[in-house]
Amino acid sequence: MKAINSLKNRFVTRREAVLRQIASIGPFIEGTLVRVPRKDCRHVAHRLTFKVKGKTHAVYVPLDRVKDVEAWTQAYKRLKQMVRNVTQASLGELRNHVRSRRANSVAQRNFAPRRPV
Repeated sequence: MKAINSLKNRFVTRREAVLRQIASIGPFIEGTLVRVPRKDCRHVAHRLTFKVKGKTHAVYVPLDRVKDVEAWTQAYKRLKQMVRNVTQASLGELRNHVRSRRANSVAQRNFAPRRPV
């Protein structure tokens, strides 16, 4: 029987690497941080916009939390990209598995001992 490590292909290795990166991500939040200039004064307000069931919602972000929320939204964007990478690696592994099973099946049919007639 083959050892588990010898069964890993490049897709499994890639997926495991991305999953380790996902585990190291800190706090995140879905949405976009928007600067909203106010007409009546020179101050700028900040809002976090996000969608719920296709409808856009906005939440006020206090000035002392703007940097935190900005970092959280960037972490969410990185997380989304990492999820895409895990998906691609998993699809690659699945396709590779199907390809190898088909190849083994064809090889077994071609090299099976023939019965005398």
